[in-house]
Amino acid sequence: MTAAENVCYTLINVPSDSEPPSEVSLKTDLEKGEIKAKTEALKKVIIMILNGEKLPGLLMTIIRFVLPLQDHTIKKLLLVFWEIVPKTTPDGKLLQEMILVCDAYRKDLQHPNEFIRGSTLRFLCKLKESELLEPLMPAIRACLEHRHSYVRRNAVLAIYTIYRNFEHLIPDAPELIHDFLVNEKDASCKRNAFMMLIHADQDRALDYLSTCIDQVHTFGDILQLVIVELIYKVCHANPSERARFIRCIYNLLQSSSPAVKYEAAGTLVTLSSAPTAIKAAAQCYIDLIIKESDNNVKLIVLDRLIELKEHPTHERVLQDLVMDILRVLSTPDLEVRKKTLQLALDLVSSRNVEELVIVLKKEVIKTNNVTEHEDTDKYRQLLVRTLHSCSVRFPDMAANVIPVLMEFLSDTNEAAAADVLEFVREAIQRFDTLRPLIIEKMLEVFHAIKTVKIYRGALWILGEYCSTKEDIQSVMTEVRRSLGEIPIVENEIKKETGEVKPEDEVSAAPAQKLVTEMGTYVTQSALSSSRPSKKEEDRPPLRGFLMDGDFYVAASLATTLTKVALRYVAIVQDKKKQNSFVAEAMLIMVTVLHLGKSSLPKKPITDDDVDRISLCLKVLSECSPLMNDIFNKECRKSLSHMLTVRLEEEKLSQKKESEKRNVTVQADDPISFMQLTAKNEMTSKEDQFQLSLLAAMGNTQRKEAADPLASKLNKVTQLTGFSDPVYAEAYVHVNQYDIVLDVLVVNQTSDTLQNCTLELATLGDLKLVEKPSPLTLAPHDFANIKANVKVASTENGIIFGNIVYDVSGAASDRNCVVLSDIHIDIMDYIQPASCTDAEFRQMWAEFEWENKVTVNTNITDLNEYLQHILKSTNMKCLTPEKALSGFCGFMAANLYARSIFGEDALANVSIEKPIHLGPEAPVNGHIRIRAKSQGMALSLGDKINLSQKKANI
Repeated sequence: MTAAENVCYTLINVPSDSEPPSEVSLKTDLEKGEIKAKTEALKKVIIMILNGEKLPGLLMTIIRFVLPLQDHTIKKLLLVFWEIVPKTTPDGKLLQEMILVCDAYRKDLQHPNEFIRGSTLRFLCKLKESELLEPLMPAIRACLEHRHSYVRRNAVLAIYTIYRNFEHLIPDAPELIHDFLVNEKDASCKRNAFMMLIHADQDRALDYLSTCIDQVHTFGDILQLVIVELIYKVCHANPSERARFIRCIYNLLQSSSPAVKYEAAGTLVTLSSAPTAIKAAAQCYIDLIIKESDNNVKLIVLDRLIELKEHPTHERVLQDLVMDILRVLSTPDLEVRKKTLQLALDLVSSRNVEELVIVLKKEVIKTNNVTEHEDTDKYRQLLVRTLHSCSVRFPDMAANVIPVLMEFLSDTNEAAAADVLEFVREAIQRFDTLRPLIIEKMLEVFHAIKTVKIYRGALWILGEYCSTKEDIQSVMTEVRRSLGEIPIVENEIKKETGEVKPEDEVSAAPAQKLVTEMGTYVTQSALSSSRPSKKEEDRPPLRGFLMDGDFYVAASLATTLTKVALRYVAIVQDKKKQNSFVAEAMLIMVTVLHLGKSSLPKKPITDDDVDRISLCLKVLSECSPLMNDIFNKECRKSLSHMLTVRLEEEKLSQKKESEKRNVTVQADDPISFMQLTAKNEMTSKEDQFQLSLLAAMGNTQRKEAADPLASKLNKVTQLTGFSDPVYAEAYVHVNQYDIVLDVLVVNQTSDTLQNCTLELATLGDLKLVEKPSPLTLAPHDFANIKANVKVASTENGIIFGNIVYDVSGAASDRNCVVLSDIHIDIMDYIQPASCTDAEFRQMWAEFEWENKVTVNTNITDLNEYLQHILKSTNMKCLTPEKALSGFCGFMAANLYARSIFGEDALANVSIEKPIHLGPEAPVNGHIRIRAKSQGMALSLGDKINLSQKKANI
């Protein structure tokens, strides 16, 4: 059921293809049939009554022939039958036959079988007729003293329901239940009794709790949960009671039940903001995350910790618990680890950053030893990024972190290595003192780098930051070692013809000495010892990249060699050495050019790479001061500028976050009195239990508009016309994975409409959960019908259907009113999200569905159009504000959003302002949308098309 009802009814599935039996045959079965036949007949009667049939002739038959039977199945079915059968005459008086039924149930309440007693008591909770209940009250009271707990706990429930609905039948119920509670030993009975006292007479519940407050930790978990709820409600309504019960909540944090600990921690945070209370609650949350095996539980509790962090005073307390929070990293789930690292990073301070870095370094090393798992690489990436952020915020830590991370440059996973490289590039630029250490480590791991992209980045760093003579010579040695014997073309041809064996190749690699069994030394090539003896595998890394046709790395190598050669010339005064070094650099470039033009590589060199290498050769041959300046200063300036801009952006976003969290109170702000506060203003004072219940049932109120009624009316769709015999309108409530249609049906005729059924069908990725049951509408009557629709993915869906009904007394066929279509808006599932530029580019390359939308709008300003698109699509702009500021006649921006189903949606806006058409000319251009699924791309494109034009107000 979708909404909170006072009573839980029994729902029965009806097979739609079965033929309804006649009343005569049912009567025969009920009178003369065997137990099995009577059971089947009774089931059919129940289904027919649910479908709107009255069957008044069968009532006496069932009382005479079925009610006296002792079969348990029939007794259970009879409970359902008496729940749904009409018990009153048309003028509202109780049927005479019901007195017989009442007597039968009085006997059942005294039945020796506890199941029959208990289920009868459950049934009595659903009765709405006080005349039926009155004769049963003594028997219900007697059930409180039954030997079996099943009967006693259902008796408490029955008394509670009767007291709530008809207080005059049992006015002393709270006193009766209080006495029962004092003497009761069973946990479930105590829980039901205590629950009743909370809602019926809170003072008595408090009196009972006061007598046993020291024994609360010995109670069962179901009773402890109810006690937590009571304490919360009492302290919520009357804050002066906090001191009385806060010790009890502290004790419940030590409960053996995870549910009790979770609720107690949540309650403690709302009752007290003292540092000791916050620390105890946070510690409890952390223990729960570590001990619970369910990842969903871990994520929910982590969210509670993150909520705690949002409060400025609580954040200081949580900072001391960072090391405890990091224990959660032992969980193998990536999502849990991601949230934990983010939380730890937000809480880290100069006091605990050293310990944090030590733990993260251990985690990074662990990932190296773990057998490859699909999430290991992603986790390593997360750790690298976290260490990167720590080092940027606390520069003293960088020296400890860099040596560990540099090992991962040789990692086969390019993504993790690329993150390390980005970190190293930032560190070497920002921290001058670390440059010698970074260059030393970079030279150590350079020969082991396996991917070409990382190789290019490492070359750039070495070329840019090697400034001493020894370092420059080391770079040249490493380059020669990675390139192998030169000239490359001649060497490769000799290998092909067999003149030179790969093992005999003269290489700059250090030889490795091995000892044989005889004790003599054997020298073995470093390359041939670690690689198989296939020709392709024997090549040094850089030569391997070039032979595969990747000459972009050659262009990068040429730039690096030019930089180090120009720097070498400036450092070393000896002309002979200068010329020798420059000549060696030029020789390497020429041999690479020669290789590119030959037929040996898999792909020939591109013209761009030829131009780049040729330019570098020309620069080295002329050695002009201007070129020296461009190569050795301007490159570094542009990197420095980029890092400064990024740092400013980060600071700005952090400032915005802190401004959000810091609640400033002005001197002339009005004072809020709790007693006078409107309900919607009591954000921190809202009843958490009520909120969580509403959230579970899908009744959470979103802050869609200042006036909630206005936003609700926006979602009402008219389904039929005002002149139709049946008027219908639907309120569409979207609650994450399901849509609830609340349809109001109004009979506008003077006839009674029987079997009035709402028939729905869906188009798109929607699925109707249950068929709405038929109902009977009196003349000018109205009713609400609820229908549930499940949503499986993000795409525009359509719900269509009709209302069919019979007019009582008419001989014609069924009447039908066709309904208007209900369009489900994709925007209800899309939420703004953010990702890095690298992730955006990777997804852009991977996603196969693209939808290109032509801009057709009446908006004349580029920035205004972009903001309009962001507002109408729920997407987030990833392009920084600085890049979008100013006016140059065109604009390009990347947008990103994620659906609640985890689907990603990317968009690239490329727009321009045609200045030649005048200042009032509208914006034109294209928006390209990419998504993994076709539905997402098409739906988002449709949404943009519909909302491009700004409505004239």
